[in-house]
Amino acid sequence: MTNQTIIAWSEIPVTDMDRAVAFYNAVFGFEMTIDTTTGPMPMAVLGNAMSSGGAHLFPGTPATEGGTVVHITLPDTLEAGSERLRAAGGRVTSPPIEIPEGRFAHARDLDGNPIGLFELKPA
Repeated sequence: MTNQTIIAWSEIPVTDMDRAVAFYNAVFGFEMTIDTTTGPMPMAVLGNAMSSGGAHLFPGTPATEGGTVVHITLPDTLEAGSERLRAAGGRVTSPPIEIPEGRFAHARDLDGNPIGLFELKPA
């Protein structure tokens, strides 16, 4: 068995790139911009971090039901992130869920994409 990254990257389809970039920047403290030169379509890399397991927004059609959940690490607490998400127009859809690595809650972005808000347990 090799020590290989399982997920190469994730893509979150959005209907309005400017609005989605503003939403994700507000909720997660990112400083994303829209890149129109790297690929065949515009994208905004989450957190401007091109690392293994990264993700980006792209112009597309969000799933109307269900969809893969991308869990995104918050810069602070689950409560603070949940409040920013609500203030930016998203909605939290579950209570906090404790796991050994920290806590998370399920949520929906402006397009209804399912996302997870993840608070890493302090070391």
